[in-house]
Amino acid sequence: MSSPECGTLSPILDTLHTGVAIYDAVSGAVLDANTRLEEILGYTSDQLRELSVAEYTANTYPHTESEFHDRLSTAANGSPQQFMWRAKRADGELIWIQMFISRQRPTADRCVHVEVRDITRHYDAHHRAELFWRVLRHNLRNEAAIIIGCAEQAMEGTESEPSEEIISTIRSRGEKLGNIATSVKQIEHAVTDSQTNVVRVSTASAVRDVANRMGAEHPDADIRVSERKPMWIDVNDAFEYALAHAVENAIVHSDDEAPVVEITVGPSPNTGRAEIRIEDANSPIPPEEIAALSSPTVTTSTSHGSGIGLFVMKWCVESLGGEVLFESRDSGGNAVCLLLPPKQLPDSTTTD
Repeated sequence: MSSPECGTLSPILDTLHTGVAIYDAVSGAVLDANTRLEEILGYTSDQLRELSVAEYTANTYPHTESEFHDRLSTAANGSPQQFMWRAKRADGELIWIQMFISRQRPTADRCVHVEVRDITRHYDAHHRAELFWRVLRHNLRNEAAIIIGCAEQAMEGTESEPSEEIISTIRSRGEKLGNIATSVKQIEHAVTDSQTNVVRVSTASAVRDVANRMGAEHPDADIRVSERKPMWIDVNDAFEYALAHAVENAIVHSDDEAPVVEITVGPSPNTGRAEIRIEDANSPIPPEEIAALSSPTVTTSTSHGSGIGLFVMKWCVESLGGEVLFESRDSGGNAVCLLLPPKQLPDSTTTD
């Protein structure tokens, strides 16, 4: 319930397309919320009153609950706040929200007025445009320059036939251009069709389907799938794109003749979401590659020449309301974690 000092929201605010709430700037508690905010976060007003900020903030988001409280306090002291936040809905889906916080009125120094907008689609479109600009400026230009250079070298050569090295380089770079085009198409497909053709499946079953396909394409690889606990997720083509890239990266970047890829499926110990953990024994993923995921326009000599497979994983998983994490294993190698919202068993499914 709202305190007498803060009052309650007017019923007319339930007709708005913007989420609105009254917060206690000292405790960080939601005192009242309109219907739209309930829709955005997936919780009722009564539930929100009982939740801490941490419970509807993405667990892996770098900004902390204390920072949120600081912004509430700053707004209550007369300095309005505007910022983006990574929120976790009641169903485990991650969304981007934009928040505007201001003091409710000069006499209510504990209370702040908060407006919340779901900007997930806008955020995705903006960063997708940044990524595609990066691909055009760096990846495609880099590969084309190498192909042109090899062609000129072949034309200027004294031999009647170009060397095998030149032919091999042109072929491999041409294939890389084709792979880049395919990756861009997969990202666009994932984002534009994120809500279409979604089916609810057993996580382990969906993972094994992709693992079997990748195993057929790479018969020398040993792909192992283990399930810690049965979980269900919603998937479409985007899921297959992301997992296939993660598994293939683990295989093709291995120095072993028979690469081993271990995939573990189960609940994330920190978030409760469905976690698909792909582990390898390869050299660490360059930090520049991971950093570029957050700033697609920032490139280095390492990142702009290595393709966009990590971007495919990121965009495809985020299109399903999840996220991707990259870790270095203590024993050596990499761990790629695909975190997806857990779902209930389909209504038609019965269990013992």
